[in-house]
Amino acid sequence: MTDNTQPNNPLHGIKLAAIVEYLVEEYGWDELGYQINIRCFNENPSVKSSLTFLRRTPWAREKVEQLYLRTISR
Repeated sequence: MTDNTQPNNPLHGIKLAAIVEYLVEEYGWDELGYQINIRCFNENPSVKSSLTFLRRTPWAREKVEQLYLRTISR
């Protein structure tokens, strides 16, 4: 039996939707769009459209995850 936990991954078990919702709550869309300059945060932003883009765009998802980790560590 293999153990599927990822003890060294701080994002393990956290859904992308929860990350985006947390960042929107923490920063608001305007500041989030400033922190990470991508269209899904700056033009008609919504959680749904952001998730669609982030799931298809690994570099953008990485930026969002890094901002989330920096935010929760302060």
